[in-house]
Amino acid sequence: MRAAARTPWDTGDEKQQVTVVGHRGDPYRFRENTLPSLQAAFERGADQVEVDVRLTRDRVPVLLHDATLERLWGHERTLARLTAAELRELTGGGVPTLPEALEAADGRRLLLDLPGEIDGRTARTVVGAVREAGAEDSVAYCAGTSAMLAVRAADPEAEISLTWTTLAPPRPVVLEAVRPRLLNYRFGLLGPELVERVHAQGLLVSAWTADTRRSMRRLVGCGVDSVTTNRPDVLRGVLDGGRRG
Repeated sequence: MRAAARTPWDTGDEKQQVTVVGHRGDPYRFRENTLPSLQAAFERGADQVEVDVRLTRDRVPVLLHDATLERLWGHERTLARLTAAELRELTGGGVPTLPEALEAADGRRLLLDLPGEIDGRTARTVVGAVREAGAEDSVAYCAGTSAMLAVRAADPEAEISLTWTTLAPPRPVVLEAVRPRLLNYRFGLLGPELVERVHAQGLLVSAWTADTRRSMRRLVGCGVDSVTTNRPDVLRGVLDGGRRG
């Protein structure tokens, strides 16, 4: 059995009240889901970086949120119809593979969001890439129920942040099957009562995606454990009492 993963707020040096999660890296400075964006987020105070993982036609896991290259890379091409080699040629190597991202993270924590339809084979491919890199202890997974059930089947010990989009609580059978460590809510849904309710279930609370100091302060005041943001340096400054950011 592998060593237990660190808690989300444990950076190895000290316990922190709130985990700073860079949303797709540091996308206000660098193109999202790229290695420069990933590195910038860590340099600007992120404890963890959330990245999106999809598969190419030849089933190579790469970092891309959208199903197509149009928004970020200007090509009206669907990722699922491209090989990894074709993707690299179209983007000049700008879209990293998951192994490349894990190597760049160098043991720092990544949160792998799995957009789109995730079946068991896809989950096993992603989990397999993490295992091959020896990065199980520094990786967590994030998405909705069906995707996280697939990840749980692929890795019984995976750390999971279950994305939940309603105020209605997850059914006990869902929590029992997924076994998440965190419930991940859109930040506008969260208030003190909801955070307290989730904590009473023995789970941590994550919020996405808060970018203003006002929303960050409100979430910290509500008692959340983790905040995903496009502005990790600003959130770090809020947590440090305005000394940074």
